[in-house]
Amino acid sequence: MIPIAASILTLIVAVEHLYILWIEMFAWETAGRKTFKSLPEDIFESTRGLAANQGLYNGFLSAGLAWSFFISDARWSSNIRLFFLACVITAGVYGAISSSKKIFFMQALPAIIALILVLFTL
Repeated sequence: MIPIAASILTLIVAVEHLYILWIEMFAWETAGRKTFKSLPEDIFESTRGLAANQGLYNGFLSAGLAWSFFISDARWSSNIRLFFLACVITAGVYGAISSSKKIFFMQALPAIIALILVLFTL
């Protein structure tokens, strides 16, 4: 049961970061405005390039987590999954400290739970 839960939660974290990629790279001036309501309205057009760069990094996190599903060796797959979950946790904690506490609950906490579940599968 724990390996299935670990995989499902890891997949959810990967999809979440794919969604963030989409917002930051392709919908910054539309969905970005709705998502990041604390930012001033006039900032979205001038920060489009910066947001796209952030989106690319979120895509790398998502790709790394997705990659872990295609590795046949269980130990190697877990190690890759743990690394990318740790990256998500680090980014989420930093975002919570530097930007909004909500980021911790939306990004870091699901990754922390997934990481714990992956550790229990080892």
